[in-house]
Amino acid sequence: MSELPRLNKIIAALESGQTAFTTFATADRESAIAMSTANYDGVVFEMEHNPWDVGALRDALQYLLNRGQIARSASVVPAVTPMVRIPPNGSEKSQVFAKQALDLGAYGIIWPHISTVEEAYNAVAACRYPRLAGAPLYEPQGIRGDGPTAALRYWGVTQQQYYERADVWPLNPKGEILVILMMEDTRGINNLSDILTQVPGIGAILIGEGDLSQELGHPREYDHPLVMEWMNKVVTTCKKHNVPVGHPHVDTKNVDWIVKAGYRFLMAAPVRSYAALEAGRKLTGR
Repeated sequence: MSELPRLNKIIAALESGQTAFTTFATADRESAIAMSTANYDGVVFEMEHNPWDVGALRDALQYLLNRGQIARSASVVPAVTPMVRIPPNGSEKSQVFAKQALDLGAYGIIWPHISTVEEAYNAVAACRYPRLAGAPLYEPQGIRGDGPTAALRYWGVTQQQYYERADVWPLNPKGEILVILMMEDTRGINNLSDILTQVPGIGAILIGEGDLSQELGHPREYDHPLVMEWMNKVVTTCKKHNVPVGHPHVDTKNVDWIVKAGYRFLMAAPVRSYAALEAGRKLTGR
């Protein structure tokens, strides 16, 4: 097989300085089929608030593929890049969920409720394979277990091609795994500068303004000045560290200011809000 192109369309958009457009979806056949022909760069299967069901996730990943689409493109690059939002950390820090999602072929993980440098380090490490100390790009030290059979079949690559690409971007420029951390509380936001300074391999930061607004005493009042103040802290910090920042609730009413504020990982509501997706693409020249 010849040199592989960029496989992850979300990374392709971000590394070229563009805005990436994604959405949440339920890990089921109908949602996956609907998403397979949508004009998104990626889809995030929601498994934080929905049940963790690896069988359903595996089915959704398969139904996201379209044989005719693949044949016409003459490429293994998926038309819509699948990612997974996993359950939040417990005492074991959720490595098991990241491992299972990646082993099925997901191209990235969204980690909810990240508040400390330690949690951020674990999130990146869980998405990387181990290597010897002193090897290039050693940190964060990988802890992902080796079992990629389903993933390399899903990606449509050889085993060695998978190992070459199954690393985190942008730490590894060839990496196709996107690690996104959610900032959902004031503790995490206050630690964000340290997180971005001390933990390489973070692909983007996604604001969780729902939980943040709860903590601030203004649940789901996303336009409240106090909520906006804390959200702006995230945007400012990410811009300082040149890390893309994302917004999970984009619609036709807010897409204009979200784009102008500098958010580059936009999540429109699925299907019913294609208007927001198309408006965002127009605003960003995509």
